[in-house]
Amino acid sequence: MRWQDIDQQPCSLARTLAIIGDNWTLLVLRDCFMGVRRFDDFQQRLGVTRHVLSDRLRKLTEGGVLDKVAYQERPLRHEYRLTAMGKELYPVIVHLAQWGDKHLAGEHGAPLTRYHRQCGEPLEAQLQCSHCGDVVKPTDIRVEENPYWKGQILVNC
Repeated sequence: MRWQDIDQQPCSLARTLAIIGDNWTLLVLRDCFMGVRRFDDFQQRLGVTRHVLSDRLRKLTEGGVLDKVAYQERPLRHEYRLTAMGKELYPVIVHLAQWGDKHLAGEHGAPLTRYHRQCGEPLEAQLQCSHCGDVVKPTDIRVEENPYWKGQILVNC
């Protein structure tokens, strides 16, 4: 399988990676969740080339993760706002950052700490069952194939 064809796979993770699966895109999303909206601000914070940033913002907009909204008419300027679909990626970003904090932060510790506004305590993101509320570990999960796909070869799922 070639990377440019990954969005054609039946696997939801593969299709997701087609939109958000590279380092610059995840960093753009991180900055979106920290309130960055304008092209020049993204470029200044990330140090990415205009071409690469423009490409990533276009993919996120076409993928429905960001909306491109005009904030100035003369000259025309846009900002990028998370859609409802984009906001649903926040747990993904938090879990990735938390994994990095735990395994890659080094001797000085994590660069940022996320706090729960209601109780003021540091946040530890966890996977939780929406039915019973239990915290779920990988060994607590059973995966079943959708009946539509039964018998078909799902090499990449």
